Amino acid sequence: MSDFWDNAMSLAEGTLLARLELDGKAAFGKVIGDSIELLDDSLATTGQLVKASGAVLKTPIDPVKIWCIGLNYREHAKESNLERIPDEPCVFMKPRTCVIAPGDAIGVPSWTGRVDYEGELAIVMGKTCKNVSPGDALDYVLGYSCFNDVSARVLQKEDGQWIRAKGFDTFGPFGPAILVQRKIPATAVLTTKLNGKTVQQGPFSDMIFSPDKIVSHISRFATLEAGDIIATGTPAGVGPIAPKDSVEITIDGIGALKNPVAAV
Repeated sequence: MSDFWDNAMSLAEGTLLARLELDGKAAFGKVIGDSIELLDDSLATTGQLVKASGAVLKTPIDPVKIWCIGLNYREHAKESNLERIPDEPCVFMKPRTCVIAPGDAIGVPSWTGRVDYEGELAIVMGKTCKNVSPGDALDYVLGYSCFNDVSARVLQKEDGQWIRAKGFDTFGPFGPAILVQRKIPATAVLTTKLNGKTVQQGPFSDMIFSPDKIVSHISRFATLEAGDIIATGTPAGVGPIAPKDSVEITIDGIGALKNPVAAV
């Protein structure tokens, strides 16, 4: 597996790396406009193209661990009535079993009460690191993707900690591709649409802690591994979802992560 990460880290910046279902197996490809160019086991181009519209996308990778940052946008902190801006990132985790691919349904049990969408930028780690400085942190990053930190809000408040509320199966949509790039522009914008209506829109410049500071902070107390993803918090505008809804999260340069909502 180490060869995969070495090869992935060697991809040209700006590559959109996707993973799709092909003849019953998972295959990697490079998104080029409306097509996906298939890659071989070493992530070299094959020249074979498939239509992106007809491809069944999987999550771009199978995450090793899922780290998350809470209340990391100034406007979201305001709407959450946070009394003061935190001195350090609020870190929590979600289980890998919550992860689903683009197009898969977010399952909402009837007994959970209110369940919210949270559109987020995901950092994808490409190298293992420990105790890295903010100045060196992005050297260990493969790139960025979209993530939906789906949260059962009533349970979150009742429990006093977040693992159950955010750890349900299907509460972690991830994709559609990884933008291979060490740094994401602060001017890039995340947009969340609920049933086609824009409900969240925020530039990454509104983050309290930028990706380099987040990676550095986590690495001070835990080893970050290649294949870890870090969901970096959500902009203002979080709100509830219900069965038959559709949630779409778009990030400039990455694409759209779209998932229906279903009762389970």
